[in-house]
Amino acid sequence: MSLIWTAIIGLVIGAVAKFIMPGTQGGGIIVTMILGIVGSFVATFIGQAIGLYPPGASAGFIASVIGAILVLWVYGMIVKKRA
Repeated sequence: MSLIWTAIIGLVIGAVAKFIMPGTQGGGIIVTMILGIVGSFVATFIGQAIGLYPPGASAGFIASVIGAILVLWVYGMIVKKRA
């Protein structure tokens, strides 16, 4: 059940990030879900590295969306170079 919950939260976070930063990055629902999950991990890692979160804590919703926007920007740069 935890994996399903993670996928649902990742989908929501990825969709919010794509809504905030629209563009021609492409990708369907799976890419959006992966984007949200990776964005959450990135936000958690950066937050723990700069001391915002104690070890073992995860990023909140807003920080996860910011992390997903960062990942979306990098993904957009990679897709743009391919085209």
